Amino acid sequence: MERKRVYITVKTYPTLSEKYDELVCTAGVCEDGSWIRLYPLPFRKLDNEQKYKKWQWIEADVEKNTSDFRPESYKVLNIDSIKIFPKGSSNVNWEEQKRLLFKTEKIFTNLTEIIKIAKKPPYKSLVIFKPTKIHDFYAEPTDRDWPKDKLDRIKEKAKQLSLLQTSEEVIEEFKVVQKLPYTFK
Repeated sequence: MERKRVYITVKTYPTLSEKYDELVCTAGVCEDGSWIRLYPLPFRKLDNEQKYKKWQWIEADVEKNTSDFRPESYKVLNIDSIKIFPKGSSNVNWEEQKRLLFKTEKIFTNLTEIIKIAKKPPYKSLVIFKPTKIHDFYAEPTDRDWPKDKLDRIKEKAKQLSLLQTSEEVIEEFKVVQKLPYTFK
């Protein structure tokens, strides 16, 4: 276990997971300029004072996520260990952001090169990508609802009351996030 300080740069939209119920993939940059992925993370289960935003520093007790092959992947050992710095601040220090993001990382402009480094040692799954040209952007409608089998399994878990929670707390915790009804390309 180690305590890491991470500058949050990416937060995905919540998705349902059979193993983790619901999770958010978060990525950021450590103080030394290296990338880190915090996965899985039950973001909506965090207390309000722990719900970080993009462009905020957090600290957490983490360890390498050995069930995830991606080298930058770590898991938060105890979500109660997450602390936000500076507390309550939503001001973005753009100079600090630029210094951190470009400290050690190359800016990639070629997707083929990114795919190569993802498949060969030392392997990288997080990079800065700046496309040289954007040909098009699509937002295509998709199913508006989560798959029924996945939803049923999560609802079954919600029925199993915790000894430490009231039934109202369990229902609140297992409110399913609305599915984003689009895919983006």
